[in-house]
Amino acid sequence: MIRRVRIRRRESRSLTDQSVHPVVARVLSGRGLERAPDYSLANLLPPTLGGLDEASRILATAIEQNQSIMVVGDFDADGATGTALAVRALQAFGASQVRWLVPDRFRHGYGLSPDLVAEIEPPYPDVLVTVDQGISSIKGVAMAGERGMQVIVTDHHLPGDELPAAKVIVNPNLTSETFPSRALAGVGVMFYLVMALRAELRERGRFQSKTQPSLAQWLDLVALGTVADLVPLDANNRCLVFQGLERIRARQCTPGVQALLEIAGRNLAHISSADLGFAAAPRLNAAGRLDDMSVGIRCLLAQSEHEARKLAAELDRLNAERQAIQADMQMMAEQQADKLAADIDGRLDGLCVYDPGWHQGVVGLVAGRLMERLQRPVIAFAPAETGGQELKGSARSPEGVHMRDLLIDVSQANPGLVERFGGHARAAGLSLDRGDFEAFRAAFEQQLESLEFVSETVATDGELKPDEFEVTVAEALHRAGPWGQSWPEPLFDGQFHVLERRIVGQSHLKMRLRPSGGGPELDAIAFRAGELFHQELPDPLHLTYRLEVNRWRGNINIQLNVQHRVSE
Repeated sequence: MIRRVRIRRRESRSLTDQSVHPVVARVLSGRGLERAPDYSLANLLPPTLGGLDEASRILATAIEQNQSIMVVGDFDADGATGTALAVRALQAFGASQVRWLVPDRFRHGYGLSPDLVAEIEPPYPDVLVTVDQGISSIKGVAMAGERGMQVIVTDHHLPGDELPAAKVIVNPNLTSETFPSRALAGVGVMFYLVMALRAELRERGRFQSKTQPSLAQWLDLVALGTVADLVPLDANNRCLVFQGLERIRARQCTPGVQALLEIAGRNLAHISSADLGFAAAPRLNAAGRLDDMSVGIRCLLAQSEHEARKLAAELDRLNAERQAIQADMQMMAEQQADKLAADIDGRLDGLCVYDPGWHQGVVGLVAGRLMERLQRPVIAFAPAETGGQELKGSARSPEGVHMRDLLIDVSQANPGLVERFGGHARAAGLSLDRGDFEAFRAAFEQQLESLEFVSETVATDGELKPDEFEVTVAEALHRAGPWGQSWPEPLFDGQFHVLERRIVGQSHLKMRLRPSGGGPELDAIAFRAGELFHQELPDPLHLTYRLEVNRWRGNINIQLNVQHRVSE
């Protein structure tokens, strides 16, 4: 569905680097740069994160003394890539006893829970390292410590009022942390621990600079996890993602990442951050949503292309199953939304939806898609287990609405109503009793009444001239990436005459456009916008779009990827 938006155009100045294509220069200057960025590894921030020195000493000693190490990840793509990175690096550094474990979303819940720790069988590991979780696992960390494990928590999520009693915590978002980037994903935090551990082992004479394992060999994992977790792509994260993409394009990536991209039909030579986010990540995440993330981690740890392809095929199957489940849930959720809107004369400040047959692993996707459509806060609920009383909710909110703060307000105004909740500005999770759903919905809607919603505004990079609709321009924009969260992919706007339109792939709108001010005829695609096929459209039609290269059966052409209709 294409949303109607208002636009503002980014202010831009000329870059001092004249070697940059003029359109790229305009885009980069509109994002505040005065020179073209240098994403070489030499520009990575040094490993000064708090806790790195102590954590690397514990791990180096464990390696030297042949102690056992267990890596406990999370059930999303960030956790899976971080777990694979930790296991691969520890083994490359000489650790002889490395195991890994990942919680089951449905049996254990999130993080290093007591239920998960209870399943670790003796002999207990000497060192337990969390990846992308642990900062809120107060009871689980304490239980692991009581069983003699030295716990190293590596995480990037915001801490609560109480910190776990771990041996050491590495987290760029601790209030006392002075590391220049708080935007690291969980896999990024692990990469910095691996960097510090290699330096510690080098100091101990384990290997020399010429014989030490190269960290660059795992940057494809870092890139995938960073993009998948939607953390802001600040300069440091862009450097990590850029280097990972370069390795993938050169086919110097792990077999698992290669297999995930190839089974999605992607050409490795032209991979972008969008391919990581929309092709590889959903297949990896499908394991954690419908089954458990073990198959995803095994894919990323695969040593051969044959093994990786077999596991990627299983992830592809799970993703297709997830898509089918999501489509059914999405239809039901939209029907609920339409009914609620009709009951209140179309005024909908937010939405709570629930069905006893929904899958808790998919409600976040449903909430996100509804939020995009409505541009209002949405919470979708599903049963935590078949026949159980607990509901698990996943919440998403548009820009300008802080979802976690909104849940805090609901909880404080209605003590005992919400069992547990947590999250960030745009996404959160919560649990409540099934019998309290209607009471929660009423309390949620009451809090929404005090919010003011403004028309959605989208920033664009302006219009393209007729001679800028070229493959060379699209390729230059592609090379200027990586693009992603908080570093948006170039987006242009303009007015077009619609010459042709048809439906492709059931719900996508394929169009033939011509710029209203003159210029070449252009192919365009608007995904999930089939509803526009039968609508009467203004002439000219004002659209926002991304300039892309369409490679199909040996032909290379320009294609506009339409994003929004502009409200005049």
